[in-house]
Amino acid sequence: MHAIRLHAFGPAENLTYEKTDDPEPGPGQVRIAVEAAGVHLLDTAIRTGVQGPLPHLPGLPTIPGREVAGTVEALGPDTDPSWLGREVVAHLGFAPGGYAELAVTDADRLHTVPAGLDAAQAVAMIGTGRTALGILNFTETTPDTVAIVPAAAGGIGTLLVQYVKHAGGTVIGLAGGPAKTALAAANGADLALDYKDPDWTARAAGFLVNLGRKATVLYDGVGGPAATAALDLLGPGGHHVIFGWSGRGIGDTGGPLLLDETERARRGLVQEQVLGQAMMRKAGGDNPVRTLELAALDLAARGVLTPAVHRFPLAEAAAAHHALETRATTGKVILEPWESTGPQV
Repeated sequence: MHAIRLHAFGPAENLTYEKTDDPEPGPGQVRIAVEAAGVHLLDTAIRTGVQGPLPHLPGLPTIPGREVAGTVEALGPDTDPSWLGREVVAHLGFAPGGYAELAVTDADRLHTVPAGLDAAQAVAMIGTGRTALGILNFTETTPDTVAIVPAAAGGIGTLLVQYVKHAGGTVIGLAGGPAKTALAAANGADLALDYKDPDWTARAAGFLVNLGRKATVLYDGVGGPAATAALDLLGPGGHHVIFGWSGRGIGDTGGPLLLDETERARRGLVQEQVLGQAMMRKAGGDNPVRTLELAALDLAARGVLTPAVHRFPLAEAAAAHHALETRATTGKVILEPWESTGPQV
């Protein structure tokens, strides 16, 4: 098979498109002919040698990627034979191997791709979608919700905008540049603003005055100056839901935007970091990850959520990483192996 391999931690150019051995499924596993593989911001951090939330960095060389969809084309010993030939999607967990024409995973990680979704959309929902629903579990979304969504043209942001609008709420979507701002508006944001525009906060404040409301929730995966300015638009009782700080850069030790207790009390705000164990506890059940995955796939199948995807050929994984790191992407970044056109090794 062909795959993307990383032989040394470093820049995106270290991702190389190579011929390598087909992986073999072990007991209870399947091998998937990959039609779509997800690219996550965490992948770019791991590529540089930043461990992040992983228990350890992968050994090198490695095939990055932890989200795939495609057709089950081989079974390991003691695997349910009914999986053979089915269109499936799976998050591989901490095991890498997704940026490839073939990938192996445990059968208990599989979901059947719902009718009406293509492989790329299924991948978007299995990772980005489950995270979006996990974030939304921390708020009650109603027609009274007035949400501010930075990165509203991104993978998670797109789904947050759609969910709030489906519930009848109001959304101020922030995005970088005219093209992304237009996408946020097309996706349903009531007011789409370019956070690079120095007047965006005044325009947002004017919108809220006309609405007769203050913002009730800030869904913040960005941090940095945009989130700092957006905090001032939250009214008393407002909820600052923090799920990242990409605006501060990968590996930035500054962390999330957190006010001290006195300032939170003065403003009457709740600030909550929602990733990791907090999200798992909120999802509940014996397998909270799977609970969120199933819910995300169901909402996409019913048309409540429609993930945005940004497609690259598998051979151009380095370009995909570079685009993601420089904020040149919209929606979930997807690699599609059958479109590979790059040089082969």
